Amino acid sequence: MSEWLVLALAMVAASAVVLTIAVLNNRRVGEDDDPSETPDVIEYMTMMIGVVYAIVLGLAIAGVWEGRGAAQEYVRLEAQALHEVQARSAVYPAEVRSRIRADVDAYVHHVVHDEWRAMSEHGTLTAEGTRLLDRVRADVTQYRPRNDHEGQAYQPLVDEVAAADDARSARGQSAGATMPGVVWFGLIIGALVTVGLLFTLQIRRTFRELLLAGLFSVLIAFLLFLIWDFDSPFGREISATAAPFLDLFPRAAGG
Repeated sequence: MSEWLVLALAMVAASAVVLTIAVLNNRRVGEDDDPSETPDVIEYMTMMIGVVYAIVLGLAIAGVWEGRGAAQEYVRLEAQALHEVQARSAVYPAEVRSRIRADVDAYVHHVVHDEWRAMSEHGTLTAEGTRLLDRVRADVTQYRPRNDHEGQAYQPLVDEVAAADDARSARGQSAGATMPGVVWFGLIIGALVTVGLLFTLQIRRTFRELLLAGLFSVLIAFLLFLIWDFDSPFGREISATAAPFLDLFPRAAGG
């Protein structure tokens, strides 16, 4: 099932539940009931709890968005470092240069087509990806420069491989969910409390009041879905992409 269909169903369900409860609750109210009699302290508490929950939601959205941005940056740094390895290896003999570039291409192809799926489904890197990157490192570090020109390129190549390895490790650490379960518990309970407080304000069955109550519940459902979608930087619809690899290594787009 598409995540956007899940979002639509969640928003419709949240709105339907709130409106149903509002209508049923309104039937229990006597004809002589006056909505203006709602104590001021209840209105104040409802407002304050709504403000506090809005701040919590904002912080949660900012946190997962920052995590997604950091994950995408790790991908860019890794792809750029590997691209530099290919470019700087041009000073090496044809045989060595071809081997380095072929191993880099093999690693990138594995990341785009296999490791990305593993991160999305399991939140982990693959042993094959580690092996392929180790092979690139061996290609670079085991070669002995034959002249000063190759010697000047040797250390930068080693540094770029190390940078790619570091970015890959950071990418792996970002592959899983970033929000602790206790935070999700607080967000869901806060949503129930915030929406539930609407009924303390004696909502009538007027179109305007029911519309506002429905829109408020839809907004809460959408924001929770947004946090959930951003919470897994590599596993959801709005996630980090392999675009940096595909931009720098167009041949990796093939199957």
